Amino acid sequence: MNAFLRKSFSIFAAMAVMGGLVIHDVGAADVGKLVEDCANCHGKDGASTESTVPIIGGMSAFYISESMAIYTDKDRPCVEAEYPAGEHKGSKTDMCKVAAELSEADIEAIAEFYASKPFVRAKQEFDAEKAARGKQLHESACEKCHEDGGSSAEDDAGVLAGQWMHYLDQTFKAYSSGERAMTKKMKPKFEKLDDGEKQDLLHYYASMQ
Repeated sequence: MNAFLRKSFSIFAAMAVMGGLVIHDVGAADVGKLVEDCANCHGKDGASTESTVPIIGGMSAFYISESMAIYTDKDRPCVEAEYPAGEHKGSKTDMCKVAAELSEADIEAIAEFYASKPFVRAKQEFDAEKAARGKQLHESACEKCHEDGGSSAEDDAGVLAGQWMHYLDQTFKAYSSGERAMTKKMKPKFEKLDDGEKQDLLHYYASMQ
């Protein structure tokens, strides 16, 4: 499914929810069962306690559903990882495999569930001097798309403030290597950053607890 169709589907789903309609897929599982498996990696209500696993509770429904659609299309690195908890603990999977097993209705249900939860910021160590420099960088280069210091979910760009630093560091590396695509607006700004400036940004986002 291309980006236009994905966005159109997500917008339609959101309008249907606001209008009081309920979209069902005959094969869609109960949302509680769906997110049960998600919680084995992302934690209860998406509040991940694993530094390698992103916090997803509180992200916008569009951001989550779009991310899952990108995984379905294998347009994002499908890094294999072990389940840290649950009945599959110790076994390995990746997000492309997870997304492939879900219907569009499943994905929309999961997205709405996590969008309704609070974003629980990670408690982690950071360097205050780097964070101060990162704040200035964010305000000059990132604030337009990642509003309120990267804490707003409403811009549909993902919450950065309070996200796990290790996860964001791996994401930055994937952007730098070209493994993960960037938006046209982000690409020229990100490519101007040197390694030190990227670290400053990471410490800034980690400082927001």
